[in-house]
Amino acid sequence: MKNLLLILMISMLCTISCKQQKKTAVKVIPQRQQPKTITYQFANAKQWLAAHTGADAHLQIAYAVNRTDATNFAKMDSVIIPADLDADIAYYMHFPFQVNYLEAVQKIIFFSYPTQTFATYENGILIHTGPTNMGRKKDPTPTGLFYANWKSEKTTSTFNDEWELLWNFNIENKLGVGWHQYELPGYPVSHSCLRLPGKGGGGGAVGAPRAPAGQRPTGQGGGGEGRG
Repeated sequence: MKNLLLILMISMLCTISCKQQKKTAVKVIPQRQQPKTITYQFANAKQWLAAHTGADAHLQIAYAVNRTDATNFAKMDSVIIPADLDADIAYYMHFPFQVNYLEAVQKIIFFSYPTQTFATYENGILIHTGPTNMGRKKDPTPTGLFYANWKSEKTTSTFNDEWELLWNFNIENKLGVGWHQYELPGYPVSHSCLRLPGKGGGGGAVGAPRAPAGQRPTGQGGGGEGRG
């Protein structure tokens, strides 16, 4: 009888402990600064860079809005610049801050072909967003739902062994497609891979679903890196 009571008490304690753990799993929504206005203007890239004395965050927003990076931004002629650069970068992208449908999904990363942008979510909360350059017309990025299967801080392209791919997350072994850090000229240019700027390739993780969606926008589409 004592043994039975002991088992029941342990069972109740485990149940209470599990319930308490579930209650403490509260989603943390990032605090984001909202812009006073969302308007844009055309500017000459070189002239704007020469006159710009703002914070590095302002530059990152300008690069993201033009779907490019620092090196390629400086080579552009006309660029689009937001009137207010003091807000969080998420306000200049098009992804929702919260998706209740994804509450049960621990991590997922979306890539949008039409807008050339990406977004990472954790339990339905937007964590990272920014620009991407996806597959060119000749080598389109496959769309649909995929899962990251392996990762590497540094690997060599299977398309060209002279190309080093940093922070590579492979999602299609047969085709050698993945997302990784690489230069962003501002339009679909890769050989099927999904280029990302900055450090860590967007904060993805092996096992996280990845869902490129939409159709490739018309326009430029030559050159690019090899598959990762």
